[in-house]
Amino acid sequence: MNDVAPNAEAALVARLVERLGPAQVVSALADIEPHLVESRGLYRGRALAVVRPKDVHEVSFVLAQCAAAGVPVVPQGGNTGLVGGGVPHGGIVLSLARLDVIRALDPLNATITVEAGVTLKAIQDAADAADRLFPLSLASEGTCQIGGNLATNAGGTGVLRYGNARDLVLGLEVVLADGRIWNGMKGLRKDNTGYDLKHLFIGSEGTLGVITAAVLKLYPKPKAKVTAFLGCEGPHAALKVFERLREEAGDQLTAFEYIPRFGLELVLKHADGVVKPLEGDHAAYALVELSSPRADADLSGVIETVLGAAIEEGLVEDATIGASEAQNAALWKLREMLSEVQGREGGSIKHDVSVPVSRVADFIVEASAACEAAMDGIRVCAFGHFGDGNIHFNLSQPVGMEKAAYLGEWERFNRIVHDIVHAYDGSIAAEHGVGLIKRDELKLYKEPVALETMRAIKAALDPRDILNPGKVVALSPEAPAALPGR
Repeated sequence: MNDVAPNAEAALVARLVERLGPAQVVSALADIEPHLVESRGLYRGRALAVVRPKDVHEVSFVLAQCAAAGVPVVPQGGNTGLVGGGVPHGGIVLSLARLDVIRALDPLNATITVEAGVTLKAIQDAADAADRLFPLSLASEGTCQIGGNLATNAGGTGVLRYGNARDLVLGLEVVLADGRIWNGMKGLRKDNTGYDLKHLFIGSEGTLGVITAAVLKLYPKPKAKVTAFLGCEGPHAALKVFERLREEAGDQLTAFEYIPRFGLELVLKHADGVVKPLEGDHAAYALVELSSPRADADLSGVIETVLGAAIEEGLVEDATIGASEAQNAALWKLREMLSEVQGREGGSIKHDVSVPVSRVADFIVEASAACEAAMDGIRVCAFGHFGDGNIHFNLSQPVGMEKAAYLGEWERFNRIVHDIVHAYDGSIAAEHGVGLIKRDELKLYKEPVALETMRAIKAALDPRDILNPGKVVALSPEAPAALPGR
């Protein structure tokens, strides 16, 4: 990593205090502690200070000073990441929370211009107030910030219809490792003036530059919506229902979320204020949403026709359709609580993977059988977004097993699950990114030419390895260990 003399670090902090003010450069352990750990508690880092700039020019100053001093910088938004990408291992934590201005909203151009520290929920609300939709939606949307969403190319429940975060961006403002500002804030749908630089920084997890603002796409606000909850005999039946709905509803199909029986049981057992949606028990469930900007769209007619035929064929065993916004919200809560409640069953070994949509049911069956054969009593909780092939393939510890011993098996189950993903031409990092936890896994599954190209880009844009060193790709042999301290 970067070796910096203590007196040089003290001089750097003094320069940052002089420019930003003492209230915005904090180093007391109690103040920086929340910035040193990630939300799962798998990693705990260390930092010289947390710096809170108020605008792009102060971000530029911080990066220029850190680059000159050889001190690493870890950009941090809402710190809701799940792969250790925002955990510092020395140097400065660059908090973007104060860059929280919505600069402009253009309804005709269907764009909203925001700074990196604006929360996802605030952007959704601003779009809604203008009778528009910003479709990125995550469980952490009340606290996660758009800069982090873009830096990790976040997905969420709307990818089926609207795409990942990458697909929602028209322009970016980025500060490079040496402090220079790239202003690419154009709200253009067409611009063929050379390399599309914004795509270098989206999904780069703060290793190539710091995103400070973005021009985002807006969409017509849905005026009609229908939500249904289905019980199926298994993932293959659910996939067939998805195919029928996609054929009949087209772009009106905006969500198709798969939930296994074990997953629903966890939510009903541990979450407050939830109600069992169907009378019986089923091997698999699906949460379906159709929406349209037309208030007179017959979405109920479409879903009732498809479900009626599916019930006759035995693909769907039971179903309920929300009759009000409150009922729709109650159905969605069953899916939204699934990530949170798993921790109440003990240790959970998590995999965020994707395979081609046509193979998603086969993958769930094969990977589940392989893991169950590898450990007696392991409980598979495979859920996620059927429409884009993204499955959160999580494994809850056997009842009665000691948690630390179980989590010690993480690497063994990585190999089982990721080998199957690779055989299916899938991805071992679908939605949450690479960060630290999957950095070394890339060496096993990503093409050597791709890794070499990634390192070459990193070396070109950040030759001193200042920005989030050790994450995604490791340029230094002193990079932090990838396996989490559990």
